[in-house]
Amino acid sequence: MDIWLNQVDKSSPTPLYEQLYHEMKEAIIRGDLEVGTKLPSKRQLSEFLAISQTTIELAYGQLVAEGFIKAVARSGYYVEQVEELAYVDETRMEHEQSESLKHVYSIDFNSGRIDTSAFPFNQWRKYAKEVLDETSRDLLLLGHPQGDVELRQEIASYLYSSRGVRCTAQQVVIGSGTEQLMPLLIRLLGKQSVFAIENPGYPMTHHIFDNNDRKTLAVPVDEDGMQVAELDKKPANVAYVTPSHQFPTGAILSASRRVQLLNWASAKEGRYIIEDDYDSEFRYVGKPIPSLQGMDQRERVIYISTFSKSLMPSLRIAYFVLPMHLLQAYRQTFPYYSSTVPRLDQHVLAQFMRDGHFSKHLNRMRKLYRKKLEKLTQALDAYKPTVQISGEQAGMHIVLTIDSESSDRELVELAKQQDIRVYALSDYHHPTENIPSNPQVLIGFGGFEEEAFGPAIEALMKAWHIKKA
Repeated sequence: MDIWLNQVDKSSPTPLYEQLYHEMKEAIIRGDLEVGTKLPSKRQLSEFLAISQTTIELAYGQLVAEGFIKAVARSGYYVEQVEELAYVDETRMEHEQSESLKHVYSIDFNSGRIDTSAFPFNQWRKYAKEVLDETSRDLLLLGHPQGDVELRQEIASYLYSSRGVRCTAQQVVIGSGTEQLMPLLIRLLGKQSVFAIENPGYPMTHHIFDNNDRKTLAVPVDEDGMQVAELDKKPANVAYVTPSHQFPTGAILSASRRVQLLNWASAKEGRYIIEDDYDSEFRYVGKPIPSLQGMDQRERVIYISTFSKSLMPSLRIAYFVLPMHLLQAYRQTFPYYSSTVPRLDQHVLAQFMRDGHFSKHLNRMRKLYRKKLEKLTQALDAYKPTVQISGEQAGMHIVLTIDSESSDRELVELAKQQDIRVYALSDYHHPTENIPSNPQVLIGFGGFEEEAFGPAIEALMKAWHIKKA
């Protein structure tokens, strides 16, 4: 035994049975123990290693379960044939699977960041404690496939009062993020569907269409949103739009374009509009823009939104609202679908909304982001007319148009060299389309402290060699 088996290390944090299991397994794989070799009895090995027979039994049991040895009644344990077994070098695998940490920029204009300091932790904690109670045992089981009705009712009520969306709870489907719900819509609308997408537009959604093998056609966007006249020329039957705050330009679909788009959808059978209302809660100029769904008289609009911007990205709760005539088709297409959002989270959010805290939180955040936007634009005003601002009516990002001979990607690289992250608008354009001559850069402001805008903009302009006017 001492030829192939070392003493176990009783001071090691690794359990003794696990040490013994690994030692024997490697000896078998190396060929130190030939096929058919009888292993020591549990009593013999226990005496040799000065450990309990229970420890030996656990190690032998694991080797039997994995097929390295076999147990023969009233005879003992014998080495099995394992020459075809793929050997996994655990040390190497651990090294190969280690993930590199993402770089943290000293100044980060990420449009996806929110202000976490204003989150209502006390109220959220209160509802979480109420939900995490023995009286809520049923929440440990699977709920309704579309999401629990309590949350769907709150969403339907909120959408009607805030966005003019007309729907019932049964039309709402809840899922863990837009990237999880969009593939469901794509499948529901059928393989034959051709999708018109905004250009420039949201890359994640475009990747979803590509990954699901759906044909997309780019439609240009101007200061009034998607150019519906151009859409009319294309053989698309579904239009994906962000009408309340176009991503990334910040354009708002004009009233006339809204009517044109709805008329386009109702002109032919099988046409639909997917209205992505990702950050409509935050509008800073004038009254809220009504949803396309609320204007729709022919039930051609599928409304989709998320709580990522309004509450927190990590909550992973999004939803879409189906026209009533698509609801039965949805249930037939996904008969075994289970909601991907934990029921406990659904009920915390439902109670948070039911008691009015969600609306109060939105009002606070709207005021907070408006102040941040004012601070940001004040800091940028000093660099006009070299730097022009657009898309500031709503949302949590703006677009800078720079009078520069450099491209937007070159400007992004100059900023990166100073540890500043911004985004080139050309990265959001369809590759076959023309890109505006003046470089445009997207910057977000949600995650900044108000007092940080001045120094951050100054550092960015210094990186671009732009001086104050």
